Amino acid sequence: MTTFHLKSVATALVAAGALTLSAGAFAQIKIAVVGPTTGALTQYGDMVKEGVDTAVEQINAAGGVLGQKLETVSIDDACEPKQGPVAANRVVNDKIGFVIGGVCSGATIAAAPIYDEEGVVMVTPSATAPALTDGKDYHFIFRTIGRDDQQGPAAAKFIISSIKPSKVAVLHDKASYGQGIATAVRDDLQKANIPVAIFEGINAGDTDYSAVITKLKSSGVDFVYFGGYHPEMGLLLRQAKEQGITAKFMGPEGVGNPDINAIAGDAVEGMLLTLPADFTQNPTNAAIVKAFKDKNRNPGGAFQLTAYAATQTIAEGIKAAGSADPEKVAQYLHTAKIASPIGELSWNKAGDLNNFEFDVFTWHKDGSKTVTK
Repeated sequence: MTTFHLKSVATALVAAGALTLSAGAFAQIKIAVVGPTTGALTQYGDMVKEGVDTAVEQINAAGGVLGQKLETVSIDDACEPKQGPVAANRVVNDKIGFVIGGVCSGATIAAAPIYDEEGVVMVTPSATAPALTDGKDYHFIFRTIGRDDQQGPAAAKFIISSIKPSKVAVLHDKASYGQGIATAVRDDLQKANIPVAIFEGINAGDTDYSAVITKLKSSGVDFVYFGGYHPEMGLLLRQAKEQGITAKFMGPEGVGNPDINAIAGDAVEGMLLTLPADFTQNPTNAAIVKAFKDKNRNPGGAFQLTAYAATQTIAEGIKAAGSADPEKVAQYLHTAKIASPIGELSWNKAGDLNNFEFDVFTWHKDGSKTVTK
């Protein structure tokens, strides 16, 4: 059989499982929510879960989709690349046709070929690495967040126009997400003739970054960009301050976690970061924001509203296709325009959003953030 036929068979089997489920007494459509429920990055999974839960509650309260209720199934991948395929195979074995996740790029990249080959619609609200979709020719893989090559240039543009540093260090955590966005920032800075004195990877999970901090100090950089997540950024900030470094630090949305305050202490004050625009400020989202707050959930985190939009994407896809068949839903999404709290969603052939808005924020030691641009 050709790959197309194998995929069609797999899709039909997943669809059959979904239809069997929907024919049951409770007539539910299952959606797997895949992300970290264990490990160092669980808060990102919590952000996604808050968005999914809020959307599911509102959709079900309004009658569900095609007369069926949505039901979520939580599956842990710990944000680890080696666990991505394990989680994906569980989804397939459980005959679940729709996935929100993964959360981290590495695990999502590792899982995506399985979802696509087995005909499972996957919508990630947070995996930003271009490598997820570049050159893959996927049919079932979508995002409700922009890519690093959209986020990186947004950061670089701000650095060039507003910071105007004389010498920059660009660090990363050697992973798909962190290194990818750091590279994008470095390239744009160099194009603008801003000297990048250091471009270097650090080991995620280490507790002592004194060697690279010493290098920052001796090089005389006045700005540091770090591609990675909050545990490492928090340590870099704290240890840099301890060594008397006054350079401004900036990172991507992966550093925007309230836990960074406990790690960095007062050194976190003034950290810059790119995040999805603060869609909570849009008056048309007032009812959605209230729904979050009524459940004591935070609608203003990095991924809550992108996760809400991912849930909405699947629900609208099923409704428009008139079926819980993942093949029909994927086919619809490739041509769809869906109104969502993060703006109108439409996708290119690769499953990437045609448009997405990143803004620059300043993080404060009390855990709050303010829009800087």
